Amino acid sequence: MINPEKISQHGRRLLDRRNFLGTAGLSTMGLALTSLLDQDGLLAGDAPAAGGVEPIRPVIDASNPYAARGSHFDVPAQQVLVIYCPGAVSHVDTFDYKPALEKLHGKKPPQLPAVTFEGPSGNIAKPFWKFKPRGESGKMVSDLLPKLGEQVDDFCFFHALSTDTSAHPQGENFMNTGFTMEGFPSFGSWVTYALGTENQELPAFVAINDPRGLARSGKNNFGNGFLPAAFQGTDFTASNPPNNLSRPDLVSPETDQRTVDLLARLNANHLNRYPGDANLAGRIASYELAGKMQTSVPDVMDLSGESQATLKAYGVEGGSELRGKYARNCLLARRLLEKGVRVVQLFNGSDPSGGNGITNWDSHSNIADTHAMQAEIMDVPTAALIADLKQRGMLENTLVVWATEFGRMPFLQANGSGRDHNPGAFTCFLAGAGVKNAMSYGESDEFGFKAAVDKTTVYDFNATLLHLMGLDHERLTFYHNGLERRLTNVHGHVIKDVLA
Repeated sequence: MINPEKISQHGRRLLDRRNFLGTAGLSTMGLALTSLLDQDGLLAGDAPAAGGVEPIRPVIDASNPYAARGSHFDVPAQQVLVIYCPGAVSHVDTFDYKPALEKLHGKKPPQLPAVTFEGPSGNIAKPFWKFKPRGESGKMVSDLLPKLGEQVDDFCFFHALSTDTSAHPQGENFMNTGFTMEGFPSFGSWVTYALGTENQELPAFVAINDPRGLARSGKNNFGNGFLPAAFQGTDFTASNPPNNLSRPDLVSPETDQRTVDLLARLNANHLNRYPGDANLAGRIASYELAGKMQTSVPDVMDLSGESQATLKAYGVEGGSELRGKYARNCLLARRLLEKGVRVVQLFNGSDPSGGNGITNWDSHSNIADTHAMQAEIMDVPTAALIADLKQRGMLENTLVVWATEFGRMPFLQANGSGRDHNPGAFTCFLAGAGVKNAMSYGESDEFGFKAAVDKTTVYDFNATLLHLMGLDHERLTFYHNGLERRLTNVHGHVIKDVLA
């Protein structure tokens, strides 16, 4: 039987002055020994990443975090363009043709849910736009996106994508960062953390937001999360460039250069006083990049040198005002890629709370008008951008990703004019370096309700994107809060069938 009195006596012995000082001394010695062993490299290495594989961390020069770095293995893709459509594009009205919807139009959904994300479901609805075979491959694409439809022979479609959420902000986070929660690095940040960039006078990662503002989950879509701040996306558009980049007229170029040279010497002297301070070195590097952007950004954003034929092809004129602004963003994306920017993320849609009326692909009511409005903005400029990259030979080393956060239901909502969120099946496509073309991978069921054949998770999709950039998704990690974090968490498999 336990004797409480003996326990009490033992506790008093541990807490008397002599034992307390002895224990504290041993603890201090242990901490000091650990520090010395760490300095000599004699401690055990970092824990392997999830799955038991050893991580491959990029060697980053703190004074130049944007320096180009090698990939894990050789691939043709050196840059990536992500075209992201917030609001959930309806796959059954664009790229995923389902004849069963024609046959069952107006009928109650058989064995499909009576209640979905936003309420009771209505009847099955055939596509709001007619589908036609396109290209030599005969891929069925609706009349909603005729210009993109002309290019299907260059695309690789994923028709069995599924996601873990049916809410827009979480869906955007999941598609762009691999997590539904906030605070995790975006795909573009992971790529630039791993690879840096070839152009040292422009940001490694540029986010070109919709002319109407940010998407619903805001800067999370292109944020750095817990990665170093140097790898966050730089946010600007063709119509809204970064402020304060121009040299004042009262300052001559010679005076401006002498000022820059003096700042460089002062920064170097300051850094020499604190050798090994990576945060200070990174901060100086970011300010130096900002200085270089005074000349590089105005040059890349000046579209006056583009031919009238190019402006017409992109749809800068002749359509809605919003299409013209988005078309300029598409031209800016091409020019940034030409300059060697590693990652360009282009948004077509914004948060509806940031503007008046519908500002993205979200179509719970009157889908015929809302999707048509977004398609008028997106189709011509996006198709022109991809065609321009191809004719310039840039698709040979550029991966193009067209994506949205989830799909839409094959039946109407109870209001009778819109489709609800569908996390069970949606479509995205890839084009360019390292990807098979004129291909469709996976299938949704006969209604487009659930992924049925070769189901692809967002983890699989992101693992494949990293692979196409020459990066092993299991080994590209960052140690944070006791865990080896990665874009795909502890999941994901590369879809090898789509690799060229």
